[in-house]
Amino acid sequence: MRLIFAGTPQVAVPSLRALLDSDHEVVAVVTRPDARVGRGRCLEPSPVKVVAEEAGLEVLTPDSPKDPDFVARITELAPDCCPVVAYGALLPAEVLDIPVHGWVNLHFSLLPAWRGAAPAQRALMAGDEITGASTFVIETGLDTGPVLGTMTERIRPDDTSGTLLDRLADAGAPLLVATMDGLAGGDLEPQPQPSDGVSHAPKITVDDARVEWAHPALAVDRLVRGCTPAPGAWTTFRGERLKLGPVTITDEALPAGTIDARKREVLVGTADRAVRLGDVTPLGKRPMPASDWARGVRIGDGEQLGEESA
Repeated sequence: MRLIFAGTPQVAVPSLRALLDSDHEVVAVVTRPDARVGRGRCLEPSPVKVVAEEAGLEVLTPDSPKDPDFVARITELAPDCCPVVAYGALLPAEVLDIPVHGWVNLHFSLLPAWRGAAPAQRALMAGDEITGASTFVIETGLDTGPVLGTMTERIRPDDTSGTLLDRLADAGAPLLVATMDGLAGGDLEPQPQPSDGVSHAPKITVDDARVEWAHPALAVDRLVRGCTPAPGAWTTFRGERLKLGPVTITDEALPAGTIDARKREVLVGTADRAVRLGDVTPLGKRPMPASDWARGVRIGDGEQLGEESA
């Protein structure tokens, strides 16, 4: 089939590479415009654009998928199907109707669970033991289209959203290729999503990523892992933001938020068991082991994380 691939971040790259190695013809790639990143605010292309240009593909970067020139170019290219992985923009109905087999999304959950922008993050934060990926036909509703294929993946106790998404991206790429094969062969029948078991996965905001030390240790652990590496879990210390890497639950107990800085470890209390901090990132500094940070700031008796400045 003639394909136009749509995707933007690194998690979309394994699928693009797999499609380029398949029996299908990728005639163009759609990705988000170059974005300003880092302290220098320099323009950088998306990971998908880099791979597409290396492969000599036409790259379309519309500011909006509603742009008439973009719609016209997609029409001219006459794709049979448009596979999508984390493109990052909503596609209008006039664009969805162009390919014969529609736009087919590889979504990192077992639909109808975790519809939305942050399925892996929300699955971790909810304590799910199993997740996976689904291919489905995109409709105007949010991840509501009929499912074409699925694969499952066990969530590991030490997974962060970064490690989980990396595995799902690699394991999901063959599923997307198999879905294209099935559509080309005419032996794949879309299955409507069930009405029960629906859950939603909105984008994780900075406010969502704030640790509440009055919550149980298990909830703190899941929140931090779900927000690692982005947007990054955080708390406050002496009124300034402190970013947190993954923590370890201990069998000890401390009052919620209270810091116990020891020679080689730093414990913080929650609603039940204390957690051991891993790396922390003070405002304007690089990540460092929590014990190094604690020695530098000279933590006093009874000091806490999460308190606002006076």
